[in-house]
Amino acid sequence: MYQFSYAEIMEDGVADAKERERQALDRCIQLLSAAREKKGYSREAIEALFYTRRVWIRLIEDLQNPENQLGDEVRANLISIAIWILKECDRIRKRESENFQGIIDVTTIIRDGLK
Repeated sequence: MYQFSYAEIMEDGVADAKERERQALDRCIQLLSAAREKKGYSREAIEALFYTRRVWIRLIEDLQNPENQLGDEVRANLISIAIWILKECDRIRKRESENFQGIIDVTTIIRDGLK
């Protein structure tokens, strides 16, 4: 019978969490891309903004958790990015912007960093 070490279990947990985060960010990118293609404040835009806001709010909550293993500077930088994304989502919702591509670009960079 094989015994898993605590470190192996923790590493698997972190890898699984990163994969779930990648999947959530992938979905954001897909929805935002569909909204960008549709143009204007469409049903696709509403769905993309709602989902993107939920994902980034959840990421902020995770980053604020004292048990988060990222360094303080990285966490602070990611929270700043998340706040910018939330503000851009709000600007699009208010029809002050159509910057779907900016949100897509930043989300893609963050997603790609989760390897």
